[in-house]
Amino acid sequence: MLKGINPLLTPELLKIMMEMGHDDALVLSDANFTAQSIAAGKPVIRLPGVPMLQAVQAVSSLLPLAADVAYPVAFMAVSGEADSFRSALQHEVIAHLTPVMLPGQSAEPVERFAFYDRARAAYAIVVTGEKQPFGNFILRKGVIGENLRP
Repeated sequence: MLKGINPLLTPELLKIMMEMGHDDALVLSDANFTAQSIAAGKPVIRLPGVPMLQAVQAVSSLLPLAADVAYPVAFMAVSGEADSFRSALQHEVIAHLTPVMLPGQSAEPVERFAFYDRARAAYAIVVTGEKQPFGNFILRKGVIGENLRP
């Protein structure tokens, strides 16, 4: 254990987050997500029993979101619902992440199969214990640094 680091962030997950570079994507998936086949050899970290909101809170406490894109957060749209539909879980997670996004940024709904394609390109997948279907998110990593010096 380390002071100031959420205990849900396992050593393996911390290593993955440290290895990621600017604009790499991290998938946070529900317990039903087909992580092993989607990841195809990329890291899969398991947080069994951990609800999605708690996992997002832990990850976002250390992972900066990309500042150079309109949608640093993507989520799996619920099949068969209107494009504007958000589940209660999606509302909760987006409400947590909105304050760390820049003005003009938002979370992007992504159709289920398009979400799988994006997940295949991600750096790693974190499988939570979330049981809510369509409880899947992608966070794009930003940078930590000083302002550019002239």
